[in-house]
Amino acid sequence: MDGEITHVSNAHCSDDWSVATPFGVRRAKRVRAFHASLPAYRPTVLWRLDGLAAKLGVGALFVKDESTRFGLNAFKGLGGSYSVGRLLAQRAGVPESDLTFGRLLQDDVREIAKGLTIVTATDGNHGRGIAWTARELGASAVVYMPKGSSLERLENIRALGAQAEIVDMNYDDAVRLAAKHAEERGWVLVQDTAWEGYEDIPTWIMQGYTTLALEAVEQLGEEVPTHVFLQAGVGAMSGAVTAFIADRYRESRPVVVIVEPNAADCVYRTAAADDGELHTVGGDLDTIMAGLSCGEPCSIGWQMLSRFADCFVSVPDEIAERGMRVLARPVGEDALIVSGESGAVTTGFVVELMTNEALAGLRDAIGLGPDSKVLCVSTEGDTDHESYQRIVGGDC
Repeated sequence: MDGEITHVSNAHCSDDWSVATPFGVRRAKRVRAFHASLPAYRPTVLWRLDGLAAKLGVGALFVKDESTRFGLNAFKGLGGSYSVGRLLAQRAGVPESDLTFGRLLQDDVREIAKGLTIVTATDGNHGRGIAWTARELGASAVVYMPKGSSLERLENIRALGAQAEIVDMNYDDAVRLAAKHAEERGWVLVQDTAWEGYEDIPTWIMQGYTTLALEAVEQLGEEVPTHVFLQAGVGAMSGAVTAFIADRYRESRPVVVIVEPNAADCVYRTAAADDGELHTVGGDLDTIMAGLSCGEPCSIGWQMLSRFADCFVSVPDEIAERGMRVLARPVGEDALIVSGESGAVTTGFVVELMTNEALAGLRDAIGLGPDSKVLCVSTEGDTDHESYQRIVGGDC
């Protein structure tokens, strides 16, 4: 295995559930009401993989499959649609209580949308969600992608009517380019990371992600997960979902484990440093997990993770590849799940935890065993089809 698995526990978990309120159940229900007003909205499937759970020796394994979300093959349209909806509503003086897709299509809001150019940086999925939202609401979109981005992901964004290009810089520098052009050209930056003075839109994006968490707990019903594994890029989705889980389950909160690639493990490094500062990763951020190839944490995401996530893990790319293959080759009556590199890394890590005796100490520390009920989120499908076919064609 190239690279290594490293982990750090969070010694500062909080029971101040009020901190999670911006991403809690009440907020999530309002956000989901907006998403439900979109014609393309359907809850995504929560698969129960009993065959794989038995093989691994855990009580239950659930995977939330985001590959069908809005026809975009990834979850990111949730944050893009809600944030742009909030932005347009705010500019048109529409109260949040009246925010629906139908209201955004009325003439007063459409006039504002016509003059709006949204700019963002993306490894693929976020930009596709922004391009789709802009098209649906009548705005324009400009999307910058970092060097090494998949041409398939680029063309998927262009097919939705956005102006998109791959630039000769890493993800975080592409974000800075988008912010610079927004300021110079009168565009609006819609980015799923935050910094001082840029917090409202990232908060709305993160709130958009709570729809998937609300769906998941409703689909679980009386089943209460003991462990939730979430992937982090900048930490926006994982921060929002972790906060939602804290608000929903409180004293019975499951153990939350955050997983990142070795080459872009900014959240893990921030947790490991434990000095109150955000820590970054520079360079090319070279990982197959394109959606997680981010070197600078989202400050709002970290606020939630630092309080409510229990463990932070940095893993090599092979863990994502293993997860892709496991989900593509179901055990017994389990469903076949098409999961891309970023989507499958959490399942891959659960498999590694339960089969690699070198990780027995971590397994015991987080209490993962025969009675555990595990929840993972497959955040994307085969967004780079060629890469997916190459990886799942190998041995598990």
